[in-house]
Amino acid sequence: MAESDLHKQQRRWRDLLPASALGMAAFLTQFDVTGVVVAMPAMAAELGFGAAAYAWIMDAYSLAFTGGLLAAGALADKYGRRRALLGGNILFLAGSIACGVAAGGPELWAARAVQGLGAAFVITGGIALLASTYARPDERARAFAIMGVISGIAMALGPTLGGLVSSWIGWRWIFLANIPLCLLVILAVPRLVAESRDPAGRPLDWSGVVLLTLALGIAIESLLMGRAAPAWIAVGLGGSVCLFVIFGIQQRRRPAPIFDPAVFGRPVMAGISLVLVALSIGYWAVLVYLPPFLRAAFGWTGPSVGVALLSATLPMLVLPPYGARLAKRWGWRGLFATAMLVLLAGDLVLVLAASGWLPNMGVILAAAAIGMLLIGLGAVLAHPQLSGAIVALVPPAQTGMASAVTVVMRQGGFALGIAALGATLPDEGTAAGYMWPWLLAAFGSAGGLIAASLLLPEHQP
Repeated sequence: MAESDLHKQQRRWRDLLPASALGMAAFLTQFDVTGVVVAMPAMAAELGFGAAAYAWIMDAYSLAFTGGLLAAGALADKYGRRRALLGGNILFLAGSIACGVAAGGPELWAARAVQGLGAAFVITGGIALLASTYARPDERARAFAIMGVISGIAMALGPTLGGLVSSWIGWRWIFLANIPLCLLVILAVPRLVAESRDPAGRPLDWSGVVLLTLALGIAIESLLMGRAAPAWIAVGLGGSVCLFVIFGIQQRRRPAPIFDPAVFGRPVMAGISLVLVALSIGYWAVLVYLPPFLRAAFGWTGPSVGVALLSATLPMLVLPPYGARLAKRWGWRGLFATAMLVLLAGDLVLVLAASGWLPNMGVILAAAAIGMLLIGLGAVLAHPQLSGAIVALVPPAQTGMASAVTVVMRQGGFALGIAALGATLPDEGTAAGYMWPWLLAAFGSAGGLIAASLLLPEHQP
């Protein structure tokens, strides 16, 4: 009997090997967001970046990721999900090598865009392959849990690992260290995961991809360039809004839209979407600017910053199950409103830490630590539950579209948040200057709190 149980356990572990291989591919795409954050000040110092160029290190990745997501699903369905994942992994590998040898800003931004495009195909192909590989609901749940844990490790430990690598052997090795892991994915996935495709899937909407990518790109550039020419902000944002409107009209006319305005125009869906964007601004974009703030305020670099950021990222690894339980107990309005309130409190405490009003360095340090912990707690309450909330609120036939749009909104909000916070940062780079980005992040969190309180249902459907 014991031997039979042992065989069952061994078979169960073998059955989860495909999920582990797919999770490893996803790990790289997540690590190159949080791991790079700590090394960005070193990149800026070596390559002579200003604030706008600093923001484009992340925004080039996010913009390409966002545009790539809109195309990746249709191409993966038509030509094969495994082929899409492996192709994306090769693109990600090429972009990583190019980042590691970049001699200046334009080369680094272009390489980051290649990484982002590859990551879009890796994530899209990986999720679709998990769904096709594990047909039974219990197996599928375990497989997605494995991918979630691996991605959570990348998000939580990325800043610490990135800080150590950057300090010990240089920031370029954060990218070059991807080489063996990408090669391992190329070897493991074809042996462990079967190909799947859906030739009858939705057609590729090139015009929609171009319109949305241009709208986001113009908005980002106008915010960043507006530091030197404020009038450009109004012109650029006006052009971006026009492109978003054209995109919405174009989507309404398509039989199978990649973004259905009728679905996301409902008050409850608008509320969830606003919470998602607020989280991208109040937490993820703040995470990008915390390393230079900690450097300006306390003189910390590399490993010290990475360890300090654990207070903001570690909750994302250890606390998601509690958020799911609270969602059942409090309902979506209670959960998301509480999450946004905690996030708002954390952003305001960071404003206080940067303001110069506190009496001594010890109090400033305590305020910074409390602020980072609070934004981490607010993010972990909301982030894991948002995708499930959106999927639960749309008809079953539209869950695939809704899931994709969730990721697009998250990445788009992240990119715009980075640009908006960067636009408010003074050129001096002093600790006090970060009061303005933190204040803008607080306004974003307050908008999410209002949306959650007014637009979301009291009880979870």
